[in-house]
Amino acid sequence: MGSSAKKKKGKKKDFQKPKLKVGKARAKPANFTDTSFRSKAIVLNQQSITATAPSTQTRFSHHVSLLGSRTDSQRRDSLSYLTTAITTRPTNAPLQQPVSLLLPKLVPLTLDQSNGVRTQLLKLLRALPAGDVAEHMDKILLWLQAGLTHLGADIRGSTLEMLMWAIECASDALVSCAGGWVKTLKSLVVMQGWPMESRAAAWSSSKISFGKPGSWKAMATSLSTMEAFIRAGLDEALEQDVQPTAWGWPLTNTDQHLTSRRSNPFAYLNLFKPPGGDEETQMYEDRENRQRIFACKFRGPIERGLEAAKQEGGEIGRAAAGVQKAIKDGMKDFNEFS
Repeated sequence: MGSSAKKKKGKKKDFQKPKLKVGKARAKPANFTDTSFRSKAIVLNQQSITATAPSTQTRFSHHVSLLGSRTDSQRRDSLSYLTTAITTRPTNAPLQQPVSLLLPKLVPLTLDQSNGVRTQLLKLLRALPAGDVAEHMDKILLWLQAGLTHLGADIRGSTLEMLMWAIECASDALVSCAGGWVKTLKSLVVMQGWPMESRAAAWSSSKISFGKPGSWKAMATSLSTMEAFIRAGLDEALEQDVQPTAWGWPLTNTDQHLTSRRSNPFAYLNLFKPPGGDEETQMYEDRENRQRIFACKFRGPIERGLEAAKQEGGEIGRAAAGVQKAIKDGMKDFNEFS
């Protein structure tokens, strides 16, 4: 009985309000922690606080390394920092890193799944010096061609904008590098859904699809990009070859015996590559050779596709008419029997 009375008394004690006496402090709980101490310094273990901030070059290299991050927001922010650092550098100052080191980190982002990353990548590419980019156009072109035939509609649309940047930046290097003319044209034709064969049965292939209800705008953009690319390869006004100098007698045909201004004038001979190879990987540095391969493989399929596109009318029809005019201007002096 004594034990039971003791338990009841203990339970009642939990619900009894303690009586406070005047001038006496309230009793402190059992888990009370005294925080009344003062400290003049806070010591953090395993941290280094230095007075000197990292240099601009160090921060630039750090953000370049973050381009391979798994977080798309981190990749986008790093691209934004690099763009700001390049555009705000002093006039005539060199880049923080050479373009040859930046491009291997940048061009794989052409196929990035994040639209924000691809948009920021295009801004960064536009900030790079055009002369330095032209020397590495063959490496950039591999990723552009992969993006043109990608399954993702958004990636194909972003790649068209990057291809237009490459045309504006270094059109001559783009169409004359290995695979730059034939393979890019083939990618653009396949992107439109146009068959390369002339058979009627093959014409039942599906049209281009950009995955959105307003895909007609994307199709018009792709046709405009095709027009710019064809003009870059076939337009005589854009041909950047050295014009013959009017040498007086007895100097005749002197330009044909001078040293070429190209860095690799005999690259088309494939002296250091395995024998064989197809037309897609060949270099067509001369406008006449580009006209010949265009007339042989692409003129028929593209013109048939343009006739079908003009029937759509509207912006697509106007873009198709622009491509037709580019072909007419570029092939007006071509003689298929020469």
